[in-house]
Amino acid sequence: MSAPAVRIIGPGRAGGALALALRRAGWAVDLVGRGDHRAAAQGVDLLVIATGDAAVADVAADIDPVADTVVAHLAGSLGLDVLAPHSRRAALHPLMSLADTESGADALAARGWFAVAGDPLIADVVRALGGRSFTVADDDRALYHATAAVAANHVVALLGQVERLAERVGVPAEAFLAMSEQAVVNTARFGAAAALTGPAARGDHATIDRHRASLPNDEVELYEALLAAAQRLVR
Repeated sequence: MSAPAVRIIGPGRAGGALALALRRAGWAVDLVGRGDHRAAAQGVDLLVIATGDAAVADVAADIDPVADTVVAHLAGSLGLDVLAPHSRRAALHPLMSLADTESGADALAARGWFAVAGDPLIADVVRALGGRSFTVADDDRALYHATAAVAANHVVALLGQVERLAERVGVPAEAFLAMSEQAVVNTARFGAAAALTGPAARGDHATIDRHRASLPNDEVELYEALLAAAQRLVR
């Protein structure tokens, strides 16, 4: 049985990475940019809308429905309703950080996790990539995507603070990032509360006060917010 034919609208990081990963898996993929896509659902088994979340509904509405074609999106925060008027709908959200096309394709094929919904054909995509999947109800997708943002975007923002402070103290950022990697490993193994170490975990308020006094003024707010989160874990 031949692999399904796929067309992807949106050659950005997500669309480009998915196209490359599926091609490596032996699928025929047509990657196209924005434009007049009224006939985009014709001649393929799966049409993926890989635009920004805000554009998905408008793009889907502009495409003439084809009864046998599955129309899917990659938006983690959106349900299937945005794909009206298409009868066969699906959602595929890669729960991973896709920095660029090449590394993104590698990540997609590295037994990653995907949030799926809708037509069963989307499960074939996950299997072709060697991935693992779970389902998220439409009503929960905004909270699911917020969790994903915390897991990736907020962690990166926090590591940005690590880079800034490391530069001020003259220590290579890589040394601190290695510590961060170990903390993530420990969290995966033991859970967040058990993996927490440092002054917040042991109630060392004198050390925390020295931290506050040493920090640049524009770094204190983020430190305090994460300190409160650490103390919540302790409680």
